[in-house]
Formats: sequence, structure tokens, C-alpha cells
Amino acid sequence: MGHGGFLTEVAPFQKALRATGSGYTLAMALRLYAATTSEGKLRDFRTAAKTHSISIEPLPALRTIPPPEEDGTTFQDNATLKAIYYSHFAPGELVLADDSGLEVDALHGEPGVRSARFAADAGLVDSPDANDNTDVWNNMVLLQRLAGVPASQRTARYRCALVVARDGEPLRAAEGAIEGLILDAPRGTGGFGYDPVFLLPELGQTMAEISLETKLSLSHRGRAFRALLPKLV
Repeated sequence: MGHGGFLTEVAPFQKALRATGSGYTLAMALRLYAATTSEGKLRDFRTAAKTHSISIEPLPALRTIPPPEEDGTTFQDNATLKAIYYSHFAPGELVLADDSGLEVDALHGEPGVRSARFAADAGLVDSPDANDNTDVWNNMVLLQRLAGVPASQRTARYRCALVVARDGEPLRAAEGAIEGLILDAPRGTGGFGYDPVFLLPELGQTMAEISLETKLSLSHRGRAFRALLPKLV
């Protein structure tokens, strides 16, 4: 089967399983190499995986590997191409890649797959100081684009696509999303990305104000990872 449907294959996972009288159980922690240098994403993945006998490690020497061109039109397109690409740098291993971002209804779904590069696309390519403040720039551009839009029309969602590949073949995929509203000013010091301006109406808090455990139980990335777990074990 082609990449669109993904191969239904269990062999990569049997290495981490052993037979018992009632079926299969995990013989050791299943290890996934995450193709991300984001400490925030690694923290989110590890928090979600720690109760499922799954070990999440960064892909070795990832910073030395030239990144692929992310030219997909959907989050799953980009997650798939990244999983396939980076799996070639860890032969025989399971490599996890994600693509995620923000979809704002008043902006017709933008920034979407360009979420991480929203400010750069607007011409803001330098950080405002010596530190990497990409998130600050992205949030600033978002709020400028939404200036004058009433609160009731600032609906948005975070969306995440996850793909696991081995040796150039995508094996498993899952998606997750969470709905919210975009504030007119950031709140909170936790999280990353657009978290300080993404309000969860049911809680009255932004993604940057809630605990990591609460975030993983609600977030797009946590939901995608929980949808992926049964397909791994």
C-alpha cells in the first residue's frame, strides 16, 4: 500500500513484544526517536508516553541533518515527509515526526502549515534581540492581523499530525485538535508557540496558564499522541 494509506505492518513493533499465554505484552520499553529539536515538543511527548512504556528520545545528531523542504499542503503531508526523510538517518529504528500549528477562522485557516514561519513570511526574519524570539514575533503578527476582529469571531484550533516511519516507510499516523479563541494580548508564562494567546473557554485560561499535565490531557499534541499509542502497542 502507498504512503496515503500507510502499510499495516506489525513487524517493527514485535521486537518490543513477547508472547504470553494471553497474547502479547511489552517486553521492554518501545523506543521512538523524535525528529524535533523543540524542547517543548519533547517534553509534551515524554509526558504523554511515560505511562505507556514508551521511551521518547531526540533523533541523534538531528541538528547536523539538513531539514527537508516542508512543502506539503496539510499537516499530515508535512509530518509524513519528515518521518520518511528522517527515518533514513536511523536505520532500523522507529522515527516519530509531527507537524502542527494554528488555524484561525477569521484568517481563513492561516497560519496553518506556516505557523512556525508566520512572522518570517511577513518579512520579520530577525529576532528582536540576541535571543531566539520567533514565538514572540509570530504572536505579534497574529495579533496585528486580528486587530479589530471581535472576540466572538476569533475562533481557532490547534491541530497536530503525527507519523511514525522506519527505513523510509510510514507505518502509523494519528491526528488531534483542540478548539479555542485567540485573545488580544498574551497571558501566561508556560508553554510555547501560540500558547499565550490561545484561550480555552471552558477553563478561562490560556494554554500558557495551565499545568503541563492538564495541557497534555487537552492539547492537540496530547490527543494525537494518545490516538497514536494504541497503534504502537
